[in-house]
Amino acid sequence: MLDTIGVETIDDLFVEIPDSLKFKGELNLPSALNEYQLYLKMALLARQNLDATKADWYLGAGLYDRYIPASVAAVISRGEFLTSYTPYQPELSQGYLQTIYEFQSMIAELYGMDVANASMYDGSTSMAEAAIMASGVTGRHKIVISEAVHPHYRQVLDTYCWANGLHVEVIRHNNGATTDFSTVDDQAACVIVGYPNFFGVIEDLDAARTAARKAGALFIVAADPTAMALLKPPGEFDADIVVGEGQPLGVAMGYGGPLVGLFACKQEYVRRIPGRIVGRTHDAQGRSGFVMTLRTREQDIRREKATSNICTNEALMALATTVYMIALGKNGLQSVATSTVRNTQYAREKLSSAGGKIKFPGNVFGEFVLELPKPADEVQRRLIDQNIMAGLPLGPYYKGLDHCLLVAVTEVRTKDQIDRYAAALAEVLK
Repeated sequence: MLDTIGVETIDDLFVEIPDSLKFKGELNLPSALNEYQLYLKMALLARQNLDATKADWYLGAGLYDRYIPASVAAVISRGEFLTSYTPYQPELSQGYLQTIYEFQSMIAELYGMDVANASMYDGSTSMAEAAIMASGVTGRHKIVISEAVHPHYRQVLDTYCWANGLHVEVIRHNNGATTDFSTVDDQAACVIVGYPNFFGVIEDLDAARTAARKAGALFIVAADPTAMALLKPPGEFDADIVVGEGQPLGVAMGYGGPLVGLFACKQEYVRRIPGRIVGRTHDAQGRSGFVMTLRTREQDIRREKATSNICTNEALMALATTVYMIALGKNGLQSVATSTVRNTQYAREKLSSAGGKIKFPGNVFGEFVLELPKPADEVQRRLIDQNIMAGLPLGPYYKGLDHCLLVAVTEVRTKDQIDRYAAALAEVLK
C-alpha cells in the first residue's frame, strides 16, 4: 500500500504532526484476556460505578434522572432503528424519515419556533453552532453569553469560536441571574442566555431580547425542553434561535451520553441552519411521503468554508425523544413539569430547614443552589456514603461558590427520599 501511494513508511503519512507531540516508546497496555476474563474484569469495573439505581439522585447540571416509559426502549431496540444512519434513500427509509419529521415538528412546537432541524450532537454543540450561525447572519465576530449558561456549554463555545476567529465575551451573573447587558453593542453577533439558567433560575428573556434588538444582534436561548411544558416558550419572546439538550425527553443518563441536541430557529434563517431538515411531500400519484428537504451537503467537501461541520446526527436518540413525547403527550409532559416544580419547592424548604440556605432568590425550575456552612465537596462525599448523590459542588466552576451545591429535583423524587436527604444533611452539618 505504501508503494502504491508513494511513501516509504507509515510515519510519512503524519509529517504534519510536530515530532514533539508524538508518543515515544511502548504503550503501557495490559496483557490480553480471553472473552470470559474480559467480561469479569468489565463487570468488576462496572460495580464501582454509582448510578441512579443505587442512590437517591440529586445530581443534574444538564443530565437528569427522569422517568422513561417502557415503550421508548421497546421501539428503539428494534433492529431497523438500532442500525440507523442518515436516510439517503427515501424510498427505503420512509419510516425513519417520518420519525425525524415528527421529532422536528414537536421540538418546533415545544420551543414555539418556526422550524427545527434533525438532531445535533448535544446541547453544547448546538449552542456553539447557533453562535457561528449568528456570526454568519450578522457578519459580526463578538459572541456575548451569560456566565449563568452551563460552564461546559461555554467551554465548547470557546473551542468553536477560537477555531472560527470569533471573540467570546461573558456577562457576569448578578445573584444568579443575568441583568447587565451593557456590553451588548453593535459589534455583537448574538446574545445567549439560559432558560432556566445553570443555577435553575428563570431568566428575564424580555430584557435579553431588548438588549439584542437594540444592538442588532440575534437573540439565542438555551432552553430546557421539559420546562417548556410550563414556561412561556422562547419563540413567544421573539427568540431567533433556540437550542437545548434533549436527554430529559426519554434518553437515559448513560454516564454522560449519548445525548441529543435540539436546534430551532425562525423561518428566515432556515437556509443557514446546520445539519439537515426532513420535509413532507407527495409523489405524482398524490401519495404523501418524507424526504430530506434541506441539507448542507457542501459541509462534506468545503471544509472550513462550509456553513457547518456537523455531518451526522443523533437519530436513534432523537427517535427516543419522539417516542417519549408521543407517549406522554401534552398533558403528560405538563404533569412531569408540574411534579418537578412541586418536588423542587418541597426540597428547597426541607433542605433549608436542615441547615442549608438558598443562595439565589427568584423563581427556579428543577434546580436550585444550596449554600452550606461546610465545603460542598466534603458534604457531597459524606452523603454518598449514605447512598445520596447530593448534587454538584459549584466551587470548580464558579469562584466563591465552594460552599454551594447545585441540587436537581425531578418528578421521580419522592417525599420520603427528600425527607431522608434533609435528615442526612442535618446530621452531616452538625
